[in-house]
Amino acid sequence: MPEFGCQEQLLPGETLERKWEFAQAAGYHAIELRGRGEYALLDRLPELRRAAAAGVVMPTVCVEMSHFFAAFDPELRADAIAQLKSQLSVIAELGGQGVMTPASYGMFSRRLPPFEPPRSEAEDHEVLLAGLTELGEHAKTEGVHLYLEPLNRYEDHMVNRLEQAAGLIEETGLDSIRIAADTYHMNIEEDDPVTALTKAERHLGHVHVSESNRFQPGTGHVDWPGVLGALAAIGYTGYLTLECRLRGEPTTALGAVPSFLRRAS
Repeated sequence: MPEFGCQEQLLPGETLERKWEFAQAAGYHAIELRGRGEYALLDRLPELRRAAAAGVVMPTVCVEMSHFFAAFDPELRADAIAQLKSQLSVIAELGGQGVMTPASYGMFSRRLPPFEPPRSEAEDHEVLLAGLTELGEHAKTEGVHLYLEPLNRYEDHMVNRLEQAAGLIEETGLDSIRIAADTYHMNIEEDDPVTALTKAERHLGHVHVSESNRFQPGTGHVDWPGVLGALAAIGYTGYLTLECRLRGEPTTALGAVPSFLRRAS
């Protein structure tokens, strides 16, 4: 079974070293960093170097910015790409695996008024390919991966399903770009998450675990035996990283997830 990761903001402790102590005791094998805007991850590099030297495993970064590489505004697009390149370089220096990002977040939804975005689907596609190619080339140079995460239709109007992400990756022709699948978004968008994961085998690089209600696994109705069975069938060896809200007392809720997923598998 894949190893478990947990995003840093969920873990108790004032430092990464303290968070790591709790994470290991609770059954996690890695901490996923949050890549905030304004080059915050680069500013944290001394802290991250100390944590790495202390044995903290930090393979991945989940971006947390106000704008992303497919923003409508060209200046915001350029800034997001520059910041993501910086994050890719930081995780490469730490010996990690890569950085994940959506195309956008909260920028537009065709499911809510005014329904029609200010850019055509063809223009969206052009922007997506250009941004992914530039970021993928930088990731390749740094020896890490860029993980493209599809979001649900209410959070992004461009990349919602694994097959859409796979198609874009294939168009770039870059092996340095992979898919980050999130079970919460998949629960909304995929006709059959098990089939979607199976078809994404070639491009799947990372998995976020969260329930249908965005709380921790075990509180909703995701088909965990099916999802975990599909990952086992395709030989997925990456992390299952917890990205969610917590229901219940935090330390108890966090501690229950690894054992729940092991039972579900």
